[in-house]
Amino acid sequence: MKPLPELTAFLEGLPEPHILFDARYRILAANAAYRRTYGGQRDVVGRTCHEVSHNFSVPCDQAGESCPLAQSLVSGQRERVLHLHHTTQGEEYVNIELSPLPGPDGEPAFFVEKMEPLRVAQGQPAAQGLIGRSDAFQRMLGLVARAAPSRATVLLLGESGTGKELVARALHEASPRAGKPLVAVDCSSLPETLFESELFGHERGAFTGANAAKGGLVEAASGGTLFLDEVGDIPLPMQVKLLRLLETGTYRRVGSTELRHADIRVVSATHRDLDQMVADGRFREDLFYRLSIFPIRLPSLRDRAGDVALLAPSLLERVAAPRRLHLSASALKRLDAQVFPGNVRELRNLLERAALLCDGDLIEADHVQQAIDTGRRPAGAPLQLNQPPAANPSSSAGAEPVLDFRALERTALRAALSAHTGSRAELATKMGISERSLYRKIKALDFPGKPSET
Repeated sequence: MKPLPELTAFLEGLPEPHILFDARYRILAANAAYRRTYGGQRDVVGRTCHEVSHNFSVPCDQAGESCPLAQSLVSGQRERVLHLHHTTQGEEYVNIELSPLPGPDGEPAFFVEKMEPLRVAQGQPAAQGLIGRSDAFQRMLGLVARAAPSRATVLLLGESGTGKELVARALHEASPRAGKPLVAVDCSSLPETLFESELFGHERGAFTGANAAKGGLVEAASGGTLFLDEVGDIPLPMQVKLLRLLETGTYRRVGSTELRHADIRVVSATHRDLDQMVADGRFREDLFYRLSIFPIRLPSLRDRAGDVALLAPSLLERVAAPRRLHLSASALKRLDAQVFPGNVRELRNLLERAALLCDGDLIEADHVQQAIDTGRRPAGAPLQLNQPPAANPSSSAGAEPVLDFRALERTALRAALSAHTGSRAELATKMGISERSLYRKIKALDFPGKPSET
């Protein structure tokens, strides 16, 4: 059975790449946008979709990927997936929406696929955006692609340094609000006395020093996205005020009785265990449910097999500019073998040190090792944060060792705090992390002997 010519003519006029194919994956029609994106000098009609977009000789589900056609044949409905496609411009992440078209007997006879590039992510080294192609990264990216076009409140969960702010930006830029502001709020750095005023604004005379009316960050984000970073650090008295904003979409400036409407989409993030904080009474349960309508867990760098080789050249380009440095194969191998408790942020810091230690234009394994060593404590120190962790002594004999990275990091931080007598900035530099990250780690420990602020 041949498709109706009216259908192929309709597809031809659509701006996004579209194809029409049968249950044997054979492309029956492709519009101009698809031919430009995937065809190049080749004719795509008569070939299989997986051959054109993936260079696969077998369907996607037989090559380790999800196949929307196979899913649709089971469900009988429209299906959506995220794939990494080969295009005339290189590899791109693409949102695929497949719709089955029934024949005279009511069974699916043809299938239409619509393809939209997800331009906030790359499967190869790039100057900006999310970078990766590991399974864990693609699972996370698939959730980002689904959540971005909606109005749903998103909660980003993950360890420090996994790129939560970058994912928040990706959610914003892939949403209908992309043309409006993205306003980030660092909840961990806002004192409780200023939290309400900074978030909602205040009227003149609302408190001592309020000499003029001032709009808050909610107003600044109007029409766009409000990103609440480290939402687990919001004091309990302030959590109820944030809950009111999320429940009603309204707020009042400090010192005002006027009710204002907030046209914002909220994305929040934390490295804390909010479930445990709720159980301990340190975080409101009702606020947790409002923030976590669509939770997305960001994988740690150690769970992203193969992504270090993609991330390192891109991060190096950012930290070494205007120098044009490159990494040797041995340097990349050394980086790939390194354990990064600080995740992508730690990798970035390590590359910046390596760049400073390199006088030429090629970073070798020795430069990487030297950068690793300069980030460690002197010989004889109790424990080093960026050493490969020891196995859990409670592991049974002959069993695979169980590594507790968080416990290991806490032990190392306590040792570092006990031995250090200088400033917080000096300690952060010595550890190879930012001062902001050090502050968060110390706060989580509630350690009495904290380094001085100066």
